[in-house]
Amino acid sequence: MVAQKSERLLKLLIMLLVQRRYVSKGQVRDLLYPGSGDEAFERMFERDKDDLRALGVPIEVGQLDAYFDDEPGYRVRPDEAQLPQIELTADEAHVVGLATKVWEHARLAEATTEAVRKLAAAGQPVDAGALDLVAPRLGADEPAFDVFWEATQDRCVVEFDYQRPGEPVATRRIQPWGVVRFSGRWYAVGHDLDRGEERVFRLSRVRGEARRVGQPRAYQIPDGLDIREVTRRFVPPESVEPVTLLVRAGSGHGFRRGAASVERGVPGPDDVTGWDRLVLDRGGLDLVDEVLAHGSDAYVESPPALRDAVVSRLSGVTP
Repeated sequence: MVAQKSERLLKLLIMLLVQRRYVSKGQVRDLLYPGSGDEAFERMFERDKDDLRALGVPIEVGQLDAYFDDEPGYRVRPDEAQLPQIELTADEAHVVGLATKVWEHARLAEATTEAVRKLAAAGQPVDAGALDLVAPRLGADEPAFDVFWEATQDRCVVEFDYQRPGEPVATRRIQPWGVVRFSGRWYAVGHDLDRGEERVFRLSRVRGEARRVGQPRAYQIPDGLDIREVTRRFVPPESVEPVTLLVRAGSGHGFRRGAASVERGVPGPDDVTGWDRLVLDRGGLDLVDEVLAHGSDAYVESPPALRDAVVSRLSGVTP
């Protein structure tokens, strides 16, 4: 049921995003909610729209025909959904998290394909280029990620076995407020029901399968919550060796936003375009996935350990 809701939200987002014009409620029902009764459809559709808006997705409502006052239609304009080039707030991070899952989770990548295929089969004009509004660079490869992320959307308690270094495995229960990437790792932030206070849990330390318990909408997420600030208070800073990258001109915007310095017009691995040298004070080996995601647009100059890790990963996939 949880996976079905997550995929349904994703399909709804994609359907509204790739439309060249408003899509009617009837079309949404036929493509995404087949077989549902009138009352069940209205309830699910309204809740799904509310959930997407809570994630920061601007759903626009308008008339299908400018000359007739008929039923309303829905769409998401890519120019309004595009993220600004700023440090992400908690709400914006949720949007990036959703977009990341679109491209980097096999299950939801399949949902993306299916949503676009259904629209095309129904004769709807689509703009697949609208899916380029976010170029995610974060891998959500922790097995427990989906459970915590989806439980955050449903406001459902999660029970899981957790093990800190040098300590025995302990069963914990939290009301998750959000899932955040911090210092190259994924963390679940929420209210610890056993300790009675806010806590942060590293997902890589979850043992076995995390489990949703109880009913949805069992709690409220605190107003004005900044999950990155909460994480920053609980997770000690790590000493990180500076990273120097060569990035192709016009690319690597995520790296550029966090760069300590940018030197433009430097020699690069090829002469196809210009190159810039970026110095980052974060990441270390945790940047391997981000560098690989940029393909031939990013090259590691230092540290050697990061460069070797990238080369090793590339060698492993080279036929």
